[in-house]
Amino acid sequence: MVLIRQVQVTFDCAEPERVARFWCEVLGYVVPPAPEGFATWDDFDRTLPPERQGASFACQDPSGAGPRLYFQRVPEGKVVKNRVHLDVRVGTGLVGDERLAALESECARLVALGAVRGQLLLADGENESCLQMQDIEGNEFCLD
Repeated sequence: MVLIRQVQVTFDCAEPERVARFWCEVLGYVVPPAPEGFATWDDFDRTLPPERQGASFACQDPSGAGPRLYFQRVPEGKVVKNRVHLDVRVGTGLVGDERLAALESECARLVALGAVRGQLLLADGENESCLQMQDIEGNEFCLD
């Protein structure tokens, strides 16, 4: 049996660097160092064929604990609901009004970065409250 040691989450998008930098701000992630021999990612990008320039970008957890996020340019826009989404865990261990306050505070921060607020789903006896959101290209995620 093969043991999976790392997971990368890939986003289809129109503007990979822009979306990656948004998620860096959301999660406290960083852009990895440019490939060896290049001072910057822009320097590396200029060596690619024109059709591949700006076609992808990535970010990573500076601690190495979280998954790497990879953003790839695709020609089509988002049409339907995501089948997979990220839960940004800002309310872990909190309940009731304290949890709602944490969700609302993080929502306000992310809306200022360009996110769109969605529906607030209140605790129902089985699940705690969460807040549905969209990133700057409409990809759904939840504040949980």
